[in-house]
Amino acid sequence: MSGSRRGTAAAFGLLPFAAYVVLFLLVPTLIAVGSGFVDESGVFTLETVAALGTPVVRDAFAASFGLSALTAVVGAVVGALACYGLLGARENGPLRAVVDSLSGVLAQFGGVMLAFAFVATIGIQGLVTVILRDTFGVDIFADGVWLYELPGLVLPYIYFQVPLMIITFLPALQALNPHWAEANATLGGNRATYWFRIAFPVLAPSFLGSLLLLFANAFSSYATAAALTSQGSQIVPLQIRSALTSETLLGRENLAGALALGMILVMFVVMSGYSALQARAARWQR
Repeated sequence: MSGSRRGTAAAFGLLPFAAYVVLFLLVPTLIAVGSGFVDESGVFTLETVAALGTPVVRDAFAASFGLSALTAVVGAVVGALACYGLLGARENGPLRAVVDSLSGVLAQFGGVMLAFAFVATIGIQGLVTVILRDTFGVDIFADGVWLYELPGLVLPYIYFQVPLMIITFLPALQALNPHWAEANATLGGNRATYWFRIAFPVLAPSFLGSLLLLFANAFSSYATAAALTSQGSQIVPLQIRSALTSETLLGRENLAGALALGMILVMFVVMSGYSALQARAARWQR
């Protein structure tokens, strides 16, 4: 086939994906954001967007930032250590295959299933909770049932953050050139010199990019929080749900569009930083 025909065939091949992006990503995003700039009668207004500055919304964004940052940092550190441990395993060995497969599955294991798993494990009558209470006399809920509040989201979020970090950061560790370590040893450097002057500076863009990806993953998560958190709208995704469904916020459905706009702006900044860091990391991975 000629070059023009190959280009035309490739364009037709991308049509289904382009239609999917437009219908299920672009159009819903435009509708959600656009609804934040109109009132109940469809007239343009900035009043709903101005609601982003109210204390309740600011607290929701602060809670989302705190939860996302905490779980991203913990997931990044634990995942990076796991990646370092996997470097000692044979690349095509059973351990690496099992970890890769589990990471791919657990990184996508969220929502109601994950919430139920934690309720059944460490809920008020969960298996681990009952064993600790009846056998060892340890009541993990002595100071309150934290699992169904904002602190209770930390463990489920870390559960899928660590596998995601393994998926994204392990290729960067594997791409480290072994000749760099040999050159460091030849020039009289030790192990600390290699890691602090060569490996860490080279891996920093990949690590920071993965950290931002984990932050974005936690910031945009909804289903796990919706299924596990029983009361209140402590984070932004739950605030959006409350604006759409709450009986006490009648006539404020368009607030959901303003909240979505705030989330999109945050995600745009985070993912722009992620793209820039990934482009920088790709320079030495080629």
